[in-house]
Amino acid sequence: METFFLFLMQAEQTVSETAPASGQGGGGGGSPLSLLFPFILIFGIMYVFLILPQKRRDKRHRAMVAELKKNDRVVTSGGIHGIVMSVKEGAVVLKVDDSKDVKITVNQGSVAQVVPKEEKE
Repeated sequence: METFFLFLMQAEQTVSETAPASGQGGGGGGSPLSLLFPFILIFGIMYVFLILPQKRRDKRHRAMVAELKKNDRVVTSGGIHGIVMSVKEGAVVLKVDDSKDVKITVNQGSVAQVVPKEEKE
């Protein structure tokens, strides 16, 4: 951010040096505000194409994790498939092997997706 302000100060100084003295005619010389417009435009485009979609994905993920319940089939971000046995504060206990009754505890945030009911069977 400091670099941005240094650039603005330098641009304003350059504009004031190249502008003709008052009374010599030739209006030219841009305002510093006109130099800001491209940066504002670029920031707006970045916000729309990068920040907003990420916020939407995060919101959907938080909602999915909040709705986890016992017997949901899930896949973690590490690729582990399991069945939810219990949901604790910040953690989920998954049953990963039926025959040996193997259970693991993972963070709620590491649950990548809930497997739809059609795929359970």
